Amino acid sequence: MVRGLRGWLRKKNPQQVQRLGERLGRLWMRRDRKRRDTAIENLGMAMPALSLPEREALTERVFVHFGRAAVEFLAGTQETLEQIESTTDFEGFERLDAALAQGRGVILITGHLGNWERISAWLSMKGYKLNVVARDADQGDLNQLVNERREGPGTRVIPRGNAARPILERLKANEIVGILPDQNAEDIFIPFFGKPAGTNLGVGVIQARTQSVVLPVYCVRQPNGRYRMVFDEYLQPEPGFETKGEGLMRAINRWLEGVIRAYPEQWLWVHDRWRNARRQGLL
Repeated sequence: MVRGLRGWLRKKNPQQVQRLGERLGRLWMRRDRKRRDTAIENLGMAMPALSLPEREALTERVFVHFGRAAVEFLAGTQETLEQIESTTDFEGFERLDAALAQGRGVILITGHLGNWERISAWLSMKGYKLNVVARDADQGDLNQLVNERREGPGTRVIPRGNAARPILERLKANEIVGILPDQNAEDIFIPFFGKPAGTNLGVGVIQARTQSVVLPVYCVRQPNGRYRMVFDEYLQPEPGFETKGEGLMRAINRWLEGVIRAYPEQWLWVHDRWRNARRQGLL
């Protein structure tokens, strides 16, 4: 079904693709009550100043955004470097070259925010050696389709389940490894929007071992339909924590929270980031 949709989308102009994505996002919200309720609950915990009607309205914008992003991802197979650059405003890109010049590899951090797939496609088309760590889809054929789409511009996909060794190898070769560390885990529980959130320590442990530069980046959609891709200040571990990797993960959580607060309708609130914290009785 998805392959058929992708073929149909290739025949449509960007405005038609966008409208279809918005409709599918609203349909998803109506049909998926569980994730809709999760988003409303998460917003209430993270942003308690929002009223219930405000959270419901924001939740609808979240579904619309991800419906549009998913359809654009499928339709963008033939998008050229020139097309991406003509619709994107870039900030801080010089930080990437400066980081690579240090020769220890770059850990590129982003979240399930905005259009993260656009970042990897653009960097690979520019000729950078980019590897991204990604969770395999539950359905094998769908997983193959998604990875084909990601690898089309030249990105190398590292399956998340056995990622440690290839990550170390790629960083040693002074390449870029993209990681999205904003999903529920159980390694450690540290603050995220002021609440304990299960967080994977992997990035922090790898950075402590390799001393690679940690460069945060995000790509968000602007009201005028253009994209804004920002390569932010390098992240440093917060001092004073004995657990290996904790200081960096706290810095990452803090950075992610700041960007999400600026663009709350473009983060994946439907994912239960605090599920393990609830199970542990921490909330």
